[in-house]
Amino acid sequence: MPKPTITFVCTACGGESLRWAGQCPHCQAWNTLQEFQVRRAGPGKGQARTGSVGGSKPIALSDIESEAAPRRPLGWDELNRVLGGGVVPGSIVLVGGEPGVGKSTLLMHAAAQVAQRGGRVLYISGEESAQQVRMRAQRLDALESGIFLLAENDLDAICEAISAEPTALAIIDSIQTVTDAGFEGSAGSVTQVRESAARLMRLAKETGVPIFLVGHVTKDGAIAGPRVLEHIVDTVLYLEGDRRQELRILRAMKNRFGSAEEIGVFAMGEAGLEEVPDPSAALLSAAVISSPGTAIVAALEGTRPLLVEIQSLVNKTENSMVRRIANGIDINRLHMILAVLEKRLGHKFGNSDIFVSVAGGIRVTEPAADLGLALSIVSNHDNRPLPDGLVVIGELGLTGEVRRVGQLERRLQEAARHGLTRALIPTGAKAGRPSGLDVVEVRTLAEAASAAFSTPMRSGAFIQGAGVSVS
Repeated sequence: MPKPTITFVCTACGGESLRWAGQCPHCQAWNTLQEFQVRRAGPGKGQARTGSVGGSKPIALSDIESEAAPRRPLGWDELNRVLGGGVVPGSIVLVGGEPGVGKSTLLMHAAAQVAQRGGRVLYISGEESAQQVRMRAQRLDALESGIFLLAENDLDAICEAISAEPTALAIIDSIQTVTDAGFEGSAGSVTQVRESAARLMRLAKETGVPIFLVGHVTKDGAIAGPRVLEHIVDTVLYLEGDRRQELRILRAMKNRFGSAEEIGVFAMGEAGLEEVPDPSAALLSAAVISSPGTAIVAALEGTRPLLVEIQSLVNKTENSMVRRIANGIDINRLHMILAVLEKRLGHKFGNSDIFVSVAGGIRVTEPAADLGLALSIVSNHDNRPLPDGLVVIGELGLTGEVRRVGQLERRLQEAARHGLTRALIPTGAKAGRPSGLDVVEVRTLAEAASAAFSTPMRSGAFIQGAGVSVS
């Protein structure tokens, strides 16, 4: 038997090192190097596992049939949207998320949808017994004759089962429980996770069977195992959401066959997950009307505009150390907007705790929500609610100017479709004006605050262009 070679792999970046060290030499992360065994194949070995895609001879790229393996759409449009239109044959998809968020529930629904259309699904459970999986399928109303269950951890048996009969979809729950007898180490170790995923990837390409892998996450929220695991797979999906809330967000972190910016919105109920075809309506259904500190912004997730509610709370405190807490918004973005408010509008937040949250568990990452967040903070600070039916769109610059954002017309159409009557947008934006929506263009943060509250600016307002304050 060939002698294995010992190397050390960083779980944060996937970099390799010949010696262990406290700090990764590639990404400078601490205590992330773990032992990894590389077993070199002997003469004539390795062909059965490695295989080849499309034969051993190179062929012209123009001669390859692009439509030879069309996508297989699933029953949920929300899931198809995140996948890029459906499941690609021969692809390998990694689904991650916190424990109990609904990863196994989501994949059981997907298995039932494939089986209902005549496809054979192989569900491989490495954590639960056959009886436990059946109970969950019964609760989800997913007891289909086309779903075959295999309670197995051995990778050789799993690969043999996938290759034995034509399979439309294979689900492995989870990759951290699979072990390869050819390598040392317990299940979930760097060696086992990396080699198991690589072998399953080769199997998927050879047989054309799409494989979904469930991945555990660490306490920091990252998918457990070496970082190279995310490089091996074709698509990385992350299921987000609080277990105590109804909504779940399926976000594409990587997708070789579609956009990596799309999201799917689902609701968790007694009968499992249900897709939410109109997320804006679901997010605004519980919006607080005429409450100081509440603002509605139009964010864009991939190609879909979403109307989300941003809530702010400014609380004066006697403590010397103030707190800045942001839920659903980057904390550094909050710090920048607070600095702009202090400099350009004269507000002082040095003795106030500030809490910011995006309702519904949505995470807003684009800068188009800057203006809405700023007006939300001003609204709660001055105890003046924003007008009903107002949507705020715009990016803030450090000088207090309101910058243009992309896809503005789609955002305005979404606002008009849900009954909003007024919109604050950056000046000079070339976008259509939907009927029933009063559009107000603003150039600066001061103009936006005056237009939103329909009152003159308070003393200390910054005059754009002059660079002086009015006393």
